[in-house]
Amino acid sequence: MEIKEELFRPILTTRGRKTGKEHSVMLRAVNHNGKIYFSRHKPDGDWFKNAIVNPQVKITYNDKVFSGTAKEITDEELGKKISYLKYPGEERAKEKRVTIEVTLNED
Repeated sequence: MEIKEELFRPILTTRGRKTGKEHSVMLRAVNHNGKIYFSRHKPDGDWFKNAIVNPQVKITYNDKVFSGTAKEITDEELGKKISYLKYPGEERAKEKRVTIEVTLNED
C-alpha cells in the first residue's frame, strides 16, 4: 500500500446498487492499521449503500488508483477510534457513525 497519510481526502468510487454504473465522491478517509476507513453519520448515503451491496471499490489518491474490498464494521470501539482519527479535536468525533473498512488489493 502506498498511502502513507493517516487522514486524507481521496475519491471513493463505488458501483451503483441499482444501475451498476460507477459513482465517485471525494470523502475524508482514515488510514489505520493497513486499512482505509470511510464513515458517515447515517447509513443513507449512496456511496455507503453501494459499497455494502457491491463491495469492490476503487480509491483514487495522488493520481493513483487502488482497488479494494469494502465491508461495514460493527465493532463499536473501532468505529469510535476511526471517528476520533477522522475528526481530531472536533466535537463531532463523539457522534455515533456508520463505517466501512476497505482492504486494499495487493497489486
